[in-house]
Amino acid sequence: MTPAILFLEKQKAAFKVHEYLHDPNHQSFANEAAEKLGIASEKVFKTLVVEVDTCHFVVAIVPSDKQLSMKKLARAASGKKAAMADAKKVQSMSGYVLGGVSPFGQKKKLVTVLDVSASNFDTIYVSGGRRGLELAISPSDLQQLLHASVQDIAA
Repeated sequence: MTPAILFLEKQKAAFKVHEYLHDPNHQSFANEAAEKLGIASEKVFKTLVVEVDTCHFVVAIVPSDKQLSMKKLARAASGKKAAMADAKKVQSMSGYVLGGVSPFGQKKKLVTVLDVSASNFDTIYVSGGRRGLELAISPSDLQQLLHASVQDIAA
């Protein structure tokens, strides 16, 4: 049981858990999830923690088949410059290791931005809080539960 699952259960959210055997040699965690679960990569979203203007952190949720546009995210977060957050900071703020960062149940509540492409689907998949664990959830539920804004942030 991960903090993400506990959070969703506490909120009485509708979601499904999908597990697979994680290969530690795989380079892309979200793409691995898509491959192993037989899901289209555009429906599997990666959770990234980004530092905006070196003063605040934002959770960006983008499809695994796309890259995050730092310029678009900075604009969406009312900033000028964005960069990936340091791995140690991500772990301490979220409580999760890289490759297993879930947007749900993080230690520190951060501003969350969901890529607009999520609205194309009834269900998307995000990390469940550890490598090899994905959660299927509706984008509208994710948006509501995390008070996320929906913006065009993919490159």
